[in-house]
Amino acid sequence: MSFSDNLKEWLRNNEYDINDLNKQGKHGNSAVMKAAREGNIEIVKALIGNGVNLDLKNVDGNSALWNACFASSYDCFYALIDAQIDVNSKNDNAVTALMYCASAGKEDFVKLLLENGADVSLENLDGFKAIDLAVTPKIYKMLKSATVPTKN
Repeated sequence: MSFSDNLKEWLRNNEYDINDLNKQGKHGNSAVMKAAREGNIEIVKALIGNGVNLDLKNVDGNSALWNACFASSYDCFYALIDAQIDVNSKNDNAVTALMYCASAGKEDFVKLLLENGADVSLENLDGFKAIDLAVTPKIYKMLKSATVPTKN
């Protein structure tokens, strides 16, 4: 593993274990989740480069991609997508990043998620799809015109 001084300092300052980059800290956030939530692309890329597990979820079941969307960090979003994170990961309420972004009015991220394979047909525990949670007409229109992935 290759650790820059910045990565070492960030891990130390945020109480993460340099010997276990997947160890989850406060609220169950792994280092890559926290860095994505901060929009810290340098640290996100360094952690991805050191092979962190992108399938981990925090205590609410949210992934690093969810955190990148929360932070409105395009750089972190793309880094995680490029690293093959699951775009359709569901949290404890079966809510996906697409559903979150639709409900939070994050039009750009709804578009990006759709462009990167987000599934509009998924439902949360209450039976709602992303389109049901859309808070702007633009988001509603994007979701309405999105195609449902075909099952092979």
